Amino acid sequence: MGLSRILPRSHPRPEAVTDEHGSGADNERQPDLEAAPGPPPDPGSTPEPEREPGAHLHAVPSAEGETPPEPREKVMANVIVFANQKGGVAKTTTTLNLGVALRELGHNVLIIDLDPQGNLTMSQGMNPDSIERSMFDVLVHRVPISDVIHTVEVDIAVASIDLAGAELALSSLIGRERALDKALVEVRGKYDYILVDTPPSLGLLTINAFVAADGVIVPVQCEYLSLRGLVQLENTLAMVRENLNPGVRVQGIVPTMYDGRTLHAREAIEILEEHFGDLVYDTRIRKTIRYAEAPVKGSSVLRYDPTGPAAQAYRDLAKEVLDGAKAREHA
Repeated sequence: MGLSRILPRSHPRPEAVTDEHGSGADNERQPDLEAAPGPPPDPGSTPEPEREPGAHLHAVPSAEGETPPEPREKVMANVIVFANQKGGVAKTTTTLNLGVALRELGHNVLIIDLDPQGNLTMSQGMNPDSIERSMFDVLVHRVPISDVIHTVEVDIAVASIDLAGAELALSSLIGRERALDKALVEVRGKYDYILVDTPPSLGLLTINAFVAADGVIVPVQCEYLSLRGLVQLENTLAMVRENLNPGVRVQGIVPTMYDGRTLHAREAIEILEEHFGDLVYDTRIRKTIRYAEAPVKGSSVLRYDPTGPAAQAYRDLAKEVLDGAKAREHA
């Protein structure tokens, strides 16, 4: 079926190395600390060791010989993009409900609506047609992203219909592919996870998301035509890796709209697992009317039906995403 070379298998994301420098600095200061209890020095002959400027703002001073504190890069948000060129595969549903599930587990979460249809915004009870400032203003007019963030079940950077003109407006700007990446600088340190919902295309809005991303999760409807969309997505990601963001990669594939009663759905899962192995999450997002009913109430399914199987599916997915992040940190 030509699917065997679509995506690479999972591999650790390159991370900045800072521990060696930190421990090295600790070893250099060690002799000074041990020499202090010696014979009483003459007044003014032995100056006190200088404190590193601002050190108290970033780390709790450790006792002699203890492991140095974690580097500050660890607090930066993990930016995950949800993308698939095919529409109707539950990108918006997955962005919202996974975000709420991560919030339930105690993480600070921002979700970003980068789709001109504004379905993610509507799913949190807001009307995209009445929004004054949206992600369009952030990308095109350089408005701070904090100006378009609303707090509902989670923090959400909203979309409006104006976003449909963003690609045309951005096309003449220098650095147009990095507009979202630059906007996120303001908030990367405030959140643990930033989840980005993209339109069902691989245009400039989705490219912006890939450039800003640490990883991409692909919701895939359990049918053959949805699997075909992975080919174009990987081709686009390869271009982004080569020219704009070397670290971006597919970190997981979520089977959605799964109906285990049909042979076709089961075969689609087999194809995914055969070709992509560990990239395919174990959680299956099954077909249920709950996913359609919840947005009508301006709610995630976790609030709409908190004890139902639909909500539990995204709680299970959240744990898989977190386990995968921990595995990459220790790889």
